[in-house]
Amino acid sequence: MALASPVHLLVVMAALCPLLGAGEAREAEALVGASAFRSRATDPNMEVKFDFSPFLIQYKSGRVQRFMGTTFTPPSLDARTGVASKDVVVDQATGLRARIYRPSRGAVIGGGGRRLPVLLYFHGGAFVVESAFDPVYHGYLNALVAKANVVAVSVNYRLAPEHPLPAAYDDAWAALQWVVDNARRGGGGEPWLAKHGDVSRLFLAGDSAGGNIAHNLAMRAGQQQSFRFVPGGGGAAPAIRGVALLDPYFLGRYVFPGAERAWGFICAGRYGTGHPYVNPAAALPASAWRALPPGRVLMTVSGNDRLGPFQRAYVDALRGSGWRGEARLYVTPGEGHCYFLNNLASPKAAAHMATLAAFINGS
Repeated sequence: MALASPVHLLVVMAALCPLLGAGEAREAEALVGASAFRSRATDPNMEVKFDFSPFLIQYKSGRVQRFMGTTFTPPSLDARTGVASKDVVVDQATGLRARIYRPSRGAVIGGGGRRLPVLLYFHGGAFVVESAFDPVYHGYLNALVAKANVVAVSVNYRLAPEHPLPAAYDDAWAALQWVVDNARRGGGGEPWLAKHGDVSRLFLAGDSAGGNIAHNLAMRAGQQQSFRFVPGGGGAAPAIRGVALLDPYFLGRYVFPGAERAWGFICAGRYGTGHPYVNPAAALPASAWRALPPGRVLMTVSGNDRLGPFQRAYVDALRGSGWRGEARLYVTPGEGHCYFLNNLASPKAAAHMATLAAFINGS
């Protein structure tokens, strides 16, 4: 005869307890509870392998339970801003997707048909949660596209631990290639990029983990010194004009408790906290900084962010390397990590977005 499960036993006990004495009932409940505990302790779907709260828990079976960033908001025509969005497949093989945003028709027509800067954006979430389709990021991109009057591509890169780093970096590179290829003039590209996008004014941006990705993408682009661009499209040569790092995920020599272990989880132990991927200020020589595409870098720091010292160190290292571009540091006192994503109408968040929009538009 098959043994009853602990859950089944608890159901049976609920029916029997009124028929038992108080002492007998408590003893029976204890026995069933112990049985359920032993079952959980030996069930790989319940045994915890890594607790990365408040983001997720990974169990020994490989199952991942995420606690945030799993809500999907469909693309739309935003009633408040007039910004339109749609989803595209960037790489069928890896499942890489993105959401494209186009300013309101009035803004596009008002520009006299002039092609717009292209913003490649990477969401945050410690490399393990969130998506380009999350309601917070959908709202943020709608507002940013309306404010800066750009065509934006928000990349839904693969997440750890199912896809540990460098998967997100590889997805960022694939997205950059895709944007450049599809922004060429003519009928062969993605229509919004081909008609409205100007990749000679290309910007990379991201918050938290997304800022880390934007930096590493810019470094890779600078080291390779060229983009794969299909000739004959008639468009101007692609050029990264600026990189906006919004409270980016960088670490340093002295990190707070748990940070080193979390980073090891994100990259499956492949890179230490001294690696250039996460600690560029200390790990990159001056010659590597000088390979960063010439242009401008905007670093935003929230005053109460524990990552702030590493973000400031980044700017110091960049400025001291002999890099030919312009590095700007924008600090918001009294705010926590990536505060600007929520409550977009607050004065500090509005000022943060205005700063980013002005950076993209050259002022």
